[in-house]
Amino acid sequence: MKPVWIFDLDNTLHNADLHAFPVINRAMTAYLSQHLQLSEQAAMALRTDYWLRYGATLLGLRRHHPHINPQHFLRMTHPLNELLMAVHPMPGLAMAIRSLPGDKLLFTNGPRHYAIAMLLALGIDDCFSGVVSVEDVDLIPKPQIAAYRKLLARFKLDPRHCILVEDTLANLKTARRLGMKTVWMNPRSYGAGVVDLSITKLADIAKRGRWLYAGK
Repeated sequence: MKPVWIFDLDNTLHNADLHAFPVINRAMTAYLSQHLQLSEQAAMALRTDYWLRYGATLLGLRRHHPHINPQHFLRMTHPLNELLMAVHPMPGLAMAIRSLPGDKLLFTNGPRHYAIAMLLALGIDDCFSGVVSVEDVDLIPKPQIAAYRKLLARFKLDPRHCILVEDTLANLKTARRLGMKTVWMNPRSYGAGVVDLSITKLADIAKRGRWLYAGK
């Protein structure tokens, strides 16, 4: 049986730190400032606090500010006209993705409109058989295990046949608890006992990770 590759988006398929994250962070800070009547400094601190505590600013808003419409928040804080002005694919992205056997799914804490637009801009939209955004898992972000279970149920997947490729270690830990194989996109180039493979670039999966899917 061929494996199912589950890829994160930001800082896995493209370098979000160079453009996307600064744009999104500014937009989130402005949104919190406007809708919670906070100064820019207080809004920035709150955004960071929720991200550190919950893994996603959105989850902090849902827990502490239920009057905020999550769909509106996601739409307004991921402005495609600005985000698509500069896209930075990981080196060798298309070749690396196309060289891997099996189906590919995108699994992101970002909203659907952003995920689809980025796959198109990166030129790899045809490589993926499905996109799972935060809306598709009832606004439950990684690394919460409920999000993974919803993904597995939606596509009727056996976690033992899945390989998650991520840049966030906490998200990989949850996947491994469920029985998935895990690949850490780790530019610092050091390993971790909680993942199956640590790589510095996507091309290394094909070179070093054949054992992950051998015999599947």
